[in-house]
Amino acid sequence: MKLKETLNLGKTAFPMRAGLPNKEPQWQEAWDQAELYKKRQELNEGKPAFHLHDGPPYANGNIHVGHALNKISKDIIVRSKSMSGFRAPYVPGWDTHGLPIEQVLAKQGVKRKEMDLSEYLEMCRDYALSQVDKQRADFKRLGVSADWENPYITLKPQYEADQIRVFGAMADKGYIYRGAKPVYWSWSSESALAEAEIEYHDIDSTSLYYANKVKDGKGILDTDTYIVVWTTTPFTVTASRGLTVGPDMEYVVVVPTASDRKYLLAEVLVDSLAAKFGWEGFEVVARHTGKELDHIVTEHPWDADVEELVILGDHVTTDSGTGIVHTAPGFGEDDYNVGIANGLEVVVTVDSRGLMMENAGPDFEGQFYDKVTPLVQEKLGDLLLASEVINHSYPFDWRTKKPIIWRAVPQWFASVSKFRQEILDEIEKTAFQPEWGKKRLYNMIRDRGDWVISRQRAWGVPLPIFYAEDGTAILSKEVTDHIADLFEEHGSIIWWQRDAKDLLPEGFTHPGSPNGIFEKETDIMDVWFDSGSSWNGVMNARENLGYPADLYLEGSDQYRGWFNSSLITSVAVNGHAPYKAVLSQGFVLDGKGEKMSKSKGNIISPNDVAKQYGAEILRLWVTSVDTDNDVRVSMDILGQVSETYRKIRNTLRFLIANTSDFNPTTDTVAYEELRQVDQYMTVKFNKLVETILEAYNNYDFMAIYKSVVNFITIDLSAFYLDFAKDVVYIESADSKVRRQMQTVFYDILVKITKLLTPILPHTAEEIWSYLEFEAEEFVQLSEMPVVESFANQEDLLANWDAFMSFRTQAQKALEEARNEKVIGKSLEAHLTVYASAEVKALLENIQSDVAQLLIVSQLTVTEDAAPAEAVSFEDVAFTVAHAEGDVCDRCRRVDPTTADRSYNAHICDHCAEIVENNFAQAVAEGFEANAKK
Repeated sequence: MKLKETLNLGKTAFPMRAGLPNKEPQWQEAWDQAELYKKRQELNEGKPAFHLHDGPPYANGNIHVGHALNKISKDIIVRSKSMSGFRAPYVPGWDTHGLPIEQVLAKQGVKRKEMDLSEYLEMCRDYALSQVDKQRADFKRLGVSADWENPYITLKPQYEADQIRVFGAMADKGYIYRGAKPVYWSWSSESALAEAEIEYHDIDSTSLYYANKVKDGKGILDTDTYIVVWTTTPFTVTASRGLTVGPDMEYVVVVPTASDRKYLLAEVLVDSLAAKFGWEGFEVVARHTGKELDHIVTEHPWDADVEELVILGDHVTTDSGTGIVHTAPGFGEDDYNVGIANGLEVVVTVDSRGLMMENAGPDFEGQFYDKVTPLVQEKLGDLLLASEVINHSYPFDWRTKKPIIWRAVPQWFASVSKFRQEILDEIEKTAFQPEWGKKRLYNMIRDRGDWVISRQRAWGVPLPIFYAEDGTAILSKEVTDHIADLFEEHGSIIWWQRDAKDLLPEGFTHPGSPNGIFEKETDIMDVWFDSGSSWNGVMNARENLGYPADLYLEGSDQYRGWFNSSLITSVAVNGHAPYKAVLSQGFVLDGKGEKMSKSKGNIISPNDVAKQYGAEILRLWVTSVDTDNDVRVSMDILGQVSETYRKIRNTLRFLIANTSDFNPTTDTVAYEELRQVDQYMTVKFNKLVETILEAYNNYDFMAIYKSVVNFITIDLSAFYLDFAKDVVYIESADSKVRRQMQTVFYDILVKITKLLTPILPHTAEEIWSYLEFEAEEFVQLSEMPVVESFANQEDLLANWDAFMSFRTQAQKALEEARNEKVIGKSLEAHLTVYASAEVKALLENIQSDVAQLLIVSQLTVTEDAAPAEAVSFEDVAFTVAHAEGDVCDRCRRVDPTTADRSYNAHICDHCAEIVENNFAQAVAEGFEANAKK
């Protein structure tokens, strides 16, 4: 018998190298064939429900790392809930309408305005569905478990119909109306935009200071007085119809030195403005409050026939400008509101493409709005007092990355003001993680205007509105219900395929159309209305889904997007939020903390990560970052996560290998019969179980990552498994001490595999395939472990935590001895412990072989005074000498009993006894086998 054959060296076919890029697709195919998602739902039938409602990503292009963070996070939550006693279905969705798809087709050479609209819409539909298939494959490659064969897609007829029903319910309550107030207008998209479609960038703009001559001073101002105004949008001077002053602000009339003109401007700004205008000095000749100036009439700077009225507005400040704001009601929300209140004309001089229109004047017509500043300056002539370039934040179209303008055009709006307080009350009832999300959404709803829901595009859900011959808009419940039914049967494309009269209910009449002639609206709905209706198109429409949802989870940008639009539509129709809780995550940045972009070349593709490292590494990365804030990722960072994965995998491989001869049904040792160190590890592990289950419940993935890595690195690898080899390798295979340790190994292995399944499902299934005694074919069909408690476990933990502190001190003494060449390996050491009474009692109370725990060959504990050369601590000191005896070839301890044995082995007495017993047992088994023959 060879000496190596007397050792219980753990053996397993579980590979050290994971080979994730090749193995993961195989596991995913096996899951599909086994219909694991369906089986999990069947197992959970009748259990309490948990519903995470999926926010739909836009169907355009392969997924990016932000998508991966989002979907993996959702998968972890749903998997953990499914394994924790909840029926947790997960229906993925896609947002499929809108401008980006039109832009893709345009780049492909498709000319929308030169082809049949129905044919064009079919092309949009086909492209969108191809992108759904592409992204679905990408998400499945990440190991995400979902009802992939039955997703919700916003272009599907049933979904479109349910969206129309939401619109109809809001219209029935009077929340839908038509208005011509200024909206965000994207000339690059030729469409109105909602707040959610706006992003801000810093730009340089030319600001102008100019004067309007007083025409009728109402006895307050002389007609030779000029009111000084300021604008950062020179093109809007073409539509200026008023000058707004602050009602309680103080204004002065001044006469500059060597000038015969009088100028009115805010008193607090007069000194700085005089310097800006190059006045050498000035004389104040009169003072007035804003209220005194109300309804004074001025002349437009270059058109004396156009009057501009001085009006009062609370939005006027002296932070910049002159304290007087030029007012163009067609080009700004504040301008519009104050203008309408004072009867000003709403003039729009820029068309849908950003070109100046005929009513701007012949000098401007046809020119691009952003290029007319020099012409405006020329037209102002000597009324222009100063110009300067300023840098400021300005709104941009988030898709085209071009600046927008405010532009008053007839649009359809969804009211927010009519039920704003109801929305705010629902926010107060909702749980938010992070907590600051509540204030953010609350403030957005509190401050937002009504929602412009019409878009001047083709690819989307039509607004189901008709117009009578007299121009009356028809939004009756009868009509919207009928349109919803048509859409459900034919899809929204029928709106474009039929004439208005053929879309209306049979026999429909209206007093505004005596001749029975009707027109249909040609605008489509804002895509945020599409996705914001998903609570009705998905949660209400499908069996086994709850409404309101237990959780919405998206990026932090969705406070102005999906969280916002879903909330408005749900409260409008049903009086409550569509969700009970909202969880938001930060943005994904590159390793330097910079935004990812193609131009920078710093984009990381999840598919590339899966090919190089495997999806498991990306999944583990998701748990390693604090998603409450923006997170960083790079291939270097993922490489570090890969090393952590390797550590986890190899540790669990050790447990697999060293339980390969363990039968849990016959070899398990009861907790009460375990050694105290085994009990300690059992209790310690149950604390980990408790931490992980609580973290899953709180969606705190980073807490799971940290606790698992800490347990595997410190509690297992650096302690329990470090000395375990001296037991599981050395002792007889079926010895009680070995079975005690294997009991703990197996318990940890099975339970930690379950705990890691939501995060590392591929690895967990691979491990599970080696656990032949577990009943479930797939670990995903098992349940999470329960937290166990044991008698006197807190006292046990306290004693062993104290011992671990003692062990750290002993390791420092051993390290010094290594540095001084007293010993090489710790097993060469004879460690003497000069212990206080408390330390001696501690070592006795733990009821363990302390030398084995410290991995030293010999140990002496004494209450004698420590010598001067000892490594000393507050209540304990150590000396280290080389152990006496020779190294045992079998256990590698230095032992005085080590000697040459009759079977050519240089081993200690303890190992000799084990070998002899094993030999005798082998001989006996051989005789028994021969006898049976």
